[in-house]
Amino acid sequence: MRLAVPPVLRVAAALAVLGASACVGGCAGDHRASPVGSGAELPDQEVTDFVLTETDQGRPQWTLYARYAATYQAKNLVISRDIRVDFFDDKGARSSELTANQGEIQQQTRDMTARGNVVLQTTEGTRMTTEELHFTNSLQKITSDRLVRVERKGDVLDGVGFSSDPNLHHFEFRSQVHATVRGQSSFPGDTRGARK
Repeated sequence: MRLAVPPVLRVAAALAVLGASACVGGCAGDHRASPVGSGAELPDQEVTDFVLTETDQGRPQWTLYARYAATYQAKNLVISRDIRVDFFDDKGARSSELTANQGEIQQQTRDMTARGNVVLQTTEGTRMTTEELHFTNSLQKITSDRLVRVERKGDVLDGVGFSSDPNLHHFEFRSQVHATVRGQSSFPGDTRGARK
């Protein structure tokens, strides 16, 4: 025995099936927000707990850790969030640690830019803070055109136009230098030659 289904219910059922299939097809698509901002292209690959190590003849130079990283092949770029970079000395011992909210790594050169609450802390106790920092891998040099603060044993140097090695052994400011020295300076001798 067949039940008679009124035409109105058949149309409603068909519309419900079409609506559900449209939602599954449209809602299941990959419509993620890009980490580099609205309207930007989607990454080719996304990873959590990302690790990247740069070595020279088997010795580690630095290791980058990130909670999240997105790769953009066309731009040769990796965008990462919540980063930490461990820098190593010539003997392979960790010499400093950099942390920041975000990082960008050029895949070919391994040059990096760190942004947002950037802190570089050496194992010797020197601490550098800024909002943006650039690392040139081939030169093993960090630079910043933003305001930078360097602290060591109570002494404080502030300035703009900063450049240094990642261990903060040899650094200089180009302008707007202000120093607060408590007793005898604990900074290496070459910082007194900072240009104003």
